[in-house]
Amino acid sequence: MLWRHGRTAWNAEGRFQGQIDVPLDEVGVGQAARAARLLANLPPALLVSSDLSRARDTALALAEATGLPLHEDERLRETYAGSWQGRLVHEIEAEDADGLRDWRRGADIRPGGGETRGELAERTVRGLRHWLDQTPPDGTLVAATHGGTARAALGKLLGLPLAAWPVLGGLANGAWSVLEEAQGGWRLAEHNAGTLPERVMSDDDT
Repeated sequence: MLWRHGRTAWNAEGRFQGQIDVPLDEVGVGQAARAARLLANLPPALLVSSDLSRARDTALALAEATGLPLHEDERLRETYAGSWQGRLVHEIEAEDADGLRDWRRGADIRPGGGETRGELAERTVRGLRHWLDQTPPDGTLVAATHGGTARAALGKLLGLPLAAWPVLGGLANGAWSVLEEAQGGWRLAEHNAGTLPERVMSDDDT
């Protein structure tokens, strides 16, 4: 499960965060607490988060609800976005309209001279696989991370070509996506969810 951190003041302002360590705001703390109350009922077997405080503090709410230790992994950080970090979207657009347009379209460019989506996906999936190897069979790994990081990881784990990653809508603050192991890979069971996963019965299961 990939779980996006709660809201920050910069989220509310429309400011590009990247790897700058911005804390949760009051709304974000509430989002983390609400999500933790739900996710504690899974229950998770292993809990890991980005080492940036907005993700770590989101995950700590679940650690406190379950008693699980929280592992931190810098490989789950948000995209490094170079000179775009800390800037309002309209400020970036004024200086680099073409780059921002290409970024929004899903091009594998270096935002602000930072890392590409492909590089982001490689490091994130490498981190997730490390923790999946330590998750008990049939156990649930919950990874608290960031919106761009989650989308890149989903695209890579699902085997989508990079150009198709924009078909995956973004995660709202405090929401999550659920991946299940399937024959030959992974499948997306739920996306941008705020409720616990339910068993889906369909002809595909017969």
